[in-house]
Amino acid sequence: MRLPRRAAAATALPLLALGLAACSSSPTTANTAALSASEPRRIVSLSPTATEDLFAIGAGGQVVAVDKDSDYPANAPRTTLDPITPSAEAILRYNPDLVVVSEDSNGLVAALKKVGVTVMIEPAANTLNDAYTQIEQLGKATGHASGADSTVATMKSEIRAAVQQAGTSHADLTYYWELDPTYYSATSATFIGQIAGLFGLKNIADKVDKAADGGYPQLSSEYIVQSSPSIVFLADTVCCGATAKSVAARPGWASVQAVKVDDVAGLNDDIASRWGPRLPQLVEAIAAAVEKAPAQR
Repeated sequence: MRLPRRAAAATALPLLALGLAACSSSPTTANTAALSASEPRRIVSLSPTATEDLFAIGAGGQVVAVDKDSDYPANAPRTTLDPITPSAEAILRYNPDLVVVSEDSNGLVAALKKVGVTVMIEPAANTLNDAYTQIEQLGKATGHASGADSTVATMKSEIRAAVQQAGTSHADLTYYWELDPTYYSATSATFIGQIAGLFGLKNIADKVDKAADGGYPQLSSEYIVQSSPSIVFLADTVCCGATAKSVAARPGWASVQAVKVDDVAGLNDDIASRWGPRLPQLVEAIAAAVEKAPAQR
């Protein structure tokens, strides 16, 4: 099944369509080679998450080009490079000695290997530990191990604090996670679902998920209204202009618990679809919605 752009983006941001459940963040052969290579001076990133990771650990000065979707941080050298159907020829114009990607698309690894360019594959994270491991891998590969360790330590501390403050036992609260206006969602089995699961929330998408959905089922408006989730998370505020007001105006949605108690949480699409150093901000946004819900029930 092919996911819509926003749903695919959220699975990995690697708009990598399904198969994410089978992905692993363990070092691939390409990663192992990168880890043992000399410190790179010219890095090209074709992964928005990897771009954020590289700048967070202190390797930003070595990055000479990033893909068209790498919009953070603002000073990243953004180009027209396509991360989905990458062109080895276009990448080589930047004379890289390390290229970081989220998957081996379009025969890129083989093409770059022929000319002696190391490729590091950092696929979609399945767990928080995967996200931390990727940052540490990039730190070792770029000569910024201490920066990576510091970044991971800060992320863990901030996430731990947010979860502790909001609590982890909220089985009485249900939620709907919206990836786009056509009601694609994410189940508890996805990376997104695991993040929300830190608070013990129940996901309304779990009941209707099928194997073919890969954890990203398309719900119906009727089902969402009938389920009446306690919290609605909107991960389509930037792409599609979703707001609490627009959600409340949908036919029948005025009866949804989250709408009635004003617990519709607008999220930054990019933060909600990446697994890098801004993850604590996503966890904090979820925590805020969780803390708000019990007081209004």
